[in-house]
Amino acid sequence: MATAKQVFAWEGTDKSGRKTKGEITSSNANVAKAELRKQGINPKTVKKKGGGFSLASMGAKITPGDIALFTRQLATMMKAGVPLVQSFEIVADGMDNPMMKDLILKIRDDVSAGNSFASAISNQPKEYFDELFCNLIEAGEQSGALETMLARLADYKEKTEATKAKIKSAMSYPISILVVASVVSGILLIKVVPQFEEIFAGFGAELPEFTQMVVDMSRFMTEWWFVIVAIIGGLLTAYKQAHKRSVKIQDGQERLMLKLPVLGDILDKSCVARFARTLSTTFAAGVPLVDALESVSGAAGNVVYKEAILQVKEDVSSGIQLNYSMKQVDVFPNMVIQMVAIGEESGALDSMLDKSATYYEEQVDNAVDGLTSLMEPIIMSFLGVVIGGLIIAMYLPIFSMGDAIGGDH
Repeated sequence: MATAKQVFAWEGTDKSGRKTKGEITSSNANVAKAELRKQGINPKTVKKKGGGFSLASMGAKITPGDIALFTRQLATMMKAGVPLVQSFEIVADGMDNPMMKDLILKIRDDVSAGNSFASAISNQPKEYFDELFCNLIEAGEQSGALETMLARLADYKEKTEATKAKIKSAMSYPISILVVASVVSGILLIKVVPQFEEIFAGFGAELPEFTQMVVDMSRFMTEWWFVIVAIIGGLLTAYKQAHKRSVKIQDGQERLMLKLPVLGDILDKSCVARFARTLSTTFAAGVPLVDALESVSGAAGNVVYKEAILQVKEDVSSGIQLNYSMKQVDVFPNMVIQMVAIGEESGALDSMLDKSATYYEEQVDNAVDGLTSLMEPIIMSFLGVVIGGLIIAMYLPIFSMGDAIGGDH
């Protein structure tokens, strides 16, 4: 069966180094690149033009979980003795996400064309395969231990993603409850309270202060709800765009997050766990310590730890011991510093870092479970006060009228 031709938009440079762009029809992006090179063009980007709508691709995107699954399955295939190119085909065939399947097949085409695995993934977007991932794959290929490296990478990705998922759940749970409470309160104020207000108008009596306050809120919400929604939407959009474009805002938010009560402690432990896990994985792969610290800084997950790790890298490159430099930056817990010191003395640094990572990952799990248990009664109490308060405000005039009737008798 002939492969369907597709139109690709490309950008690159010609033989004289001038930037140029255009379109080309080909079976896939890799073949398109090869055809452009034959024409004397060095392609920088080759992207499929347009792209039809399909239910399968609707809302599909490649997640870190997909990359972790791909790494684990590829490691399993290679351990079973399946050749690399064939492994790509088997793993791609088992992927439910169509975008992930396309990504794996692109890597397969690149490797089939004679490129190394590390080179093939480095051509893909950094959000899928970061510098750390590419460096470790390259180290595995050069040492002839790609199968072992893939297994290590799979462990690393799975553990870091599990920790991230735990923290996300801890943060999203109270936020989702607050959103639900806001929506329910809004519905009560806009739809339910006006009905009661009509009933109260027939009483001809003065409303209790609390009820009058809720009625005033209801009138304001009913009249200006679209303005309130527009303002909230505008503020959220503006913040999202500012956060996306400004490194200062991103850094400021990350610094602030570490200072939050309870949640800050969880994020702190998570950064320590990620530092120890990443450095253990890279150092065990035979990457020199200074280079390993460079990669680790990019995977730190928080600007405070990124800056600290880069400072440690500078110190280590000038001959200072790792544990001493970690103590100087005043960010890492004493236990991790002591474990690193023991690892450096005994020549088992990767093992000590691995133990530290496991300990702090467990600490994050326990802290998240504790936070969830603590938040449940607080959130239930909050919902009770907000929703219950609105309902009580509506029934107060009825109670007052009942008392007045009882007093007349």
